[in-house]
Amino acid sequence: MRKIYWQVGVTAVVTALSIFALTSSYRAGSEAEPPLVNLFSVVPDFPKSVEFCGEKIDLDRFDMHERYDRELTSFCYMHSNTLLILKRANRYFPILEPILRRNGIPEDFLYMAVIESYLDPRAVSGARAAGLWQLLPETAKQYGLEVNDYVDERFNIEKSTEAACRYLKEAYGKYGSWTTVAAAYNAGMGRISTELAKQLEEHSFDLWLNSETSRYVFRTMAMKAVLSAPYRYGFAVKKHQLYHPIRKKEVIVNQPIEDLAQFAKDNGISYSQLKEMNLWLRKNSLPNKSGKEYRISIPLKEDLYYSTRKFNVYQKNWTVD
Repeated sequence: MRKIYWQVGVTAVVTALSIFALTSSYRAGSEAEPPLVNLFSVVPDFPKSVEFCGEKIDLDRFDMHERYDRELTSFCYMHSNTLLILKRANRYFPILEPILRRNGIPEDFLYMAVIESYLDPRAVSGARAAGLWQLLPETAKQYGLEVNDYVDERFNIEKSTEAACRYLKEAYGKYGSWTTVAAAYNAGMGRISTELAKQLEEHSFDLWLNSETSRYVFRTMAMKAVLSAPYRYGFAVKKHQLYHPIRKKEVIVNQPIEDLAQFAKDNGISYSQLKEMNLWLRKNSLPNKSGKEYRISIPLKEDLYYSTRKFNVYQKNWTVD
């Protein structure tokens, strides 16, 4: 019994200190609104409608309301994953956003990349989807990526984003609705088109679909809400806690590389750092018998250390300091 009292007491103290730290950071000068969510598990509230890619989504209908509520609540109290996403977004959003903009894809699709991979560039699913955009091998090849034992460009952030943009533009030409495009990215255009015809509907929100696809667009919209105003939903992150972008130079090669470890040493970095910056290199060599041109990223040394890197924040209201 004493052990139980001790555990309860410790929990109460930790909770009190956490709340004090959160509110103190707000009082210390944050211009953000007081958080809606804290350790007392206050249920987050939201408006009657939200906007995604310029489309107004009415949340008044009971199923729309509750589907959105489920995802927003989940992200608010799945603290470890949401905090990691927020930290990673500061590194990867500055890479993804210009590519989306250049291809005429709305910025809100940044949040779809979050849902796909939690912004983990190493992510691989049980269905063999890979990279930030979780492309299947066949889909990746269809949209111009190289996928084989030695090179897998699904792990190349820039090239995979370009491929995802090609898919999204094609889907938009088919449906004319970005939210239906997002559903098609998860289920496939064939499946969404078939269900729209079978169920006599015009929009994916009105379809009866499997749980994953049914939740997918709502998860994306909920993630947009949280990342657009983290403090409002209980996430008080300081600037230096975000993952900073790492600048890189490119080495162009059109010859085979027999030993990537030696290539790394010749360029002043470790083999591990080479692989970290070039996850698309899947083996310890690059045969390249065809003489194809590849661009290998070499990180700038000063960006490898937090102590020597100037911190940049992608979105001003992501931090409390």
